Amino acid sequence: MKYRSLNANAPMVDFREATIRGQAPDKGLYFPMQIPQLSNSFLEALPSMDKTALALQIMQPYVGESIDTNSLEQIVKETVDFEFPLVKINQDIYSLELFHGPTLAFKDVGARFMSRCLGHFSKAAYNKTTVLVATSGDTGGAVANGFLGVDGVEVIILYPSGKVSPVQELQLTTCGQNIKALEVMGSFDDCQAMVKDAFMDKDLNGHLSLTSANSINVARWLPQQLYYFFAWQQWLQMGFTTAPVIAVPSGNFGNLCAGLMAHASGLPLQHFIAACNINDAVPAYLRTGQYQPKTAIPTISNAMDVGSPSNFVRILELFAQDHQKMAATMKGFTVSDAITQQTIAAVYQQYGYILDPHGAVAYYALESFQNNHPDAKGIILETAHPVKFPETVEAAIGKSIPIPASVLPLFQQSKKSVHMQANFAALKEWLLAQ
Repeated sequence: MKYRSLNANAPMVDFREATIRGQAPDKGLYFPMQIPQLSNSFLEALPSMDKTALALQIMQPYVGESIDTNSLEQIVKETVDFEFPLVKINQDIYSLELFHGPTLAFKDVGARFMSRCLGHFSKAAYNKTTVLVATSGDTGGAVANGFLGVDGVEVIILYPSGKVSPVQELQLTTCGQNIKALEVMGSFDDCQAMVKDAFMDKDLNGHLSLTSANSINVARWLPQQLYYFFAWQQWLQMGFTTAPVIAVPSGNFGNLCAGLMAHASGLPLQHFIAACNINDAVPAYLRTGQYQPKTAIPTISNAMDVGSPSNFVRILELFAQDHQKMAATMKGFTVSDAITQQTIAAVYQQYGYILDPHGAVAYYALESFQNNHPDAKGIILETAHPVKFPETVEAAIGKSIPIPASVLPLFQQSKKSVHMQANFAALKEWLLAQ
């Protein structure tokens, strides 16, 4: 498999090069030259496949010859060695729980896959790789956990000060070893802009071997397709014969874009919903055909506080820049903080199910869609454990959330971060001093 830059002014590369570079030299995102197509025999066998075999078949065409089959099988086995249960909320809405990994967030799959790919590549390299990543919440913890102790790789995480939850902050600031956290006095968009500028700076790239672990990196982005296959597999096992609508809480749009890739490869899903908080540049585009990035506004669903989503260019590419085609496959919804809180409370009172704020945005969006499509059954992607957002969730449901055993040790550790102003000059000075 070869990858091209969506800015169309850089050489094609293989999966290894795309992973190590993160972003093309012309500042474009890498995109596969072909989208692999699923065979009828694969779709027929899918309901009974184990997770490792399924993941290997999906990822192998994208990896190509960059990783041998035996090594790739071990990588995907470690990537998906936890559960992805599809849980019934009510007769029309089901929740695909993506928070059963080590950091209780959907980012675990992409982070684990990418870390193991880079670890594999580093065995043949002489220089240390520096992973530079911006986070609006869960990416940082997942990347920190996935890369912790990986030989030949140093991880530097930028996060917006005061704009991630306490558990999220502890997950990315307490690892030590090869993980460093930079606490930026600004927004996620500031962090993301600083990271992008770093990749384009000649001085830094002469000093460090940089790559990204955000969903701009193909090794972080592409494995997220697996969620949709796991959802479809369980949907069929439950006896459904009609494809579900999928509501995806969306910020940087890597997860939804991965679902659209799976759909383009032949996974028979019915429709997609881009469920956003008030940072809704994409829903606005779906309504109007005009795309206007915004300045991010803080909300209680903080992982979605992205005003200029990086992966939207990939979605545009999937639909050949055709607004009508995109709007026929995907609908966007904007959900306020007040409605998010009301949804958490209502779903708990009616069904006993505890949503996190991001899942609540998806639930409300799906329910709104079903009001106009009463026969549609659907799935929300529940992307983070509610314990990561205790103030919001506990206020809505009127009780404390039990803390998972895996989280308890975090509260015995001390946060370690480097404060930094929200500008690239400060980041460059710090990186050159390392």
